[in-house]
Amino acid sequence: MTDPGRSPPSPPANPEPQPERRHAEDWIGAAVMALLAAITFANVVARYFTSESFAWTEEVSVSLMVVLTMVAASAAVVRDRHIRIEVFFGSGSPQRRRRLAIVSALATSIAFLIVFGLGLRLLWDDYRYEVTSPGIGVPQWWYTLWLPLLALLIAARATQALLRHLRAR
Repeated sequence: MTDPGRSPPSPPANPEPQPERRHAEDWIGAAVMALLAAITFANVVARYFTSESFAWTEEVSVSLMVVLTMVAASAAVVRDRHIRIEVFFGSGSPQRRRRLAIVSALATSIAFLIVFGLGLRLLWDDYRYEVTSPGIGVPQWWYTLWLPLLALLIAARATQALLRHLRAR
């Protein structure tokens, strides 16, 4: 019970920071990391007991690392934590920061749309010429497919950021 003559307690000066919202990229990245760890662990165990490694693990691991890199890039764009020159961005007025954020989001979107187009071309060539992977002989397009898809995801996230910056006043 509180005393009627007393005011309610004030909130703490430094409130606890709220956890950041999880995005699809976080869950995909975690799943890919878990898969990479499991594959690597299985290969180490196999080498330990048999003195031979699984031939397919390196090929699959490299492909998963490309996927992980692209997913992490998308997560960076979503959180506005991509690489930029902070001395130019942070030293200006809010209007200048907004303009630079718009240019950055537009450039990121265009760059990854180009990667999407080139990735589609690579995917089509791998499919059309029936290229197989060097390690285990599966169709190469199984691995190539992820580049254009994830480049399109990054371009979409950059476009979302662009629209968010354009709406802000």
